[in-house]
Amino acid sequence: MNLNNLSCKSARNICIVKTLAKLGHFPTRTTEKEAWFLSPLRSETQASFSVSLIKNLWFDFGLGMGGNTIDLIMLIKSWSVRETLEYLKNDMRSLSFSPQKIEHLTKKPEISILDVQIIHLKALIDYLHSRSIPYEIGRKYCRQVWYRCKGKRFFALGLENYKRGWELRNKYFKTSSSPKTFSFFGRGTKQLIITEGMFDFLSLATIDEELVQNSDCIILNSLAFVERIRMLIPKYEKVLIYLDNDPAGTKAASSLLNQFDNVTDCSNYYSGYVDLNEKLINDVSCKKILDFKIMSHW
Repeated sequence: MNLNNLSCKSARNICIVKTLAKLGHFPTRTTEKEAWFLSPLRSETQASFSVSLIKNLWFDFGLGMGGNTIDLIMLIKSWSVRETLEYLKNDMRSLSFSPQKIEHLTKKPEISILDVQIIHLKALIDYLHSRSIPYEIGRKYCRQVWYRCKGKRFFALGLENYKRGWELRNKYFKTSSSPKTFSFFGRGTKQLIITEGMFDFLSLATIDEELVQNSDCIILNSLAFVERIRMLIPKYEKVLIYLDNDPAGTKAASSLLNQFDNVTDCSNYYSGYVDLNEKLINDVSCKKILDFKIMSHW
């Protein structure tokens, strides 16, 4: 077998779950879409290593990195690409990947991503400013995404999630591309911030950029993903949650507070407002912070 031809082309067909089993690593929890492991790359007591059973990709939340089977074996064994392919070449059949057959996941997505760029369109910069987000903050965490929907071409601010789908926002539309899940910024810290949406996160980065820079961050993108991130919470010493001041947000916050001792509800900071972005837009003290940040970038 030609190892050069085996490389990236065949990486998709080498099952990560089967490869981990060969190395003595087995999932602690499995759903129809993903399997969760104790990380094979570091020591931990709560599983935060995810493997997609649909796309055959892994992601280590503690390290904030992921990839395919070859990437993983190279990291575990500290091997070169050639050494890794040599190790895998005799098991191509036994370790072949068979994606889960879930009908609703195989339908053609309504939204297709065309291009991802640094934010530069005036309309998107103006939209950031209308939400009281400085351009520098928006550019750091988001991208300018061109996408096609129902045969038409659009652009939007995009926040990428950890499965490489996008949350898409502009002045007129709020949508997302598949696969939809939460977004994660991993910095290897012992503190986790959880916000409900994109603009909550950008608002917090505007108000207290140092706090965001010194924390791992999860943007849920939907309260439906609270269940998916519960298993990550015990690995942190402190978890700060910034959910909406509405019945759904309050219920989700109460559930996390009741289950975990390391969770702190920060919604009192924006009491009287639905969310952090509403406070940023309307609160005089926040406006002073925003004005200072804008002036400092001139």
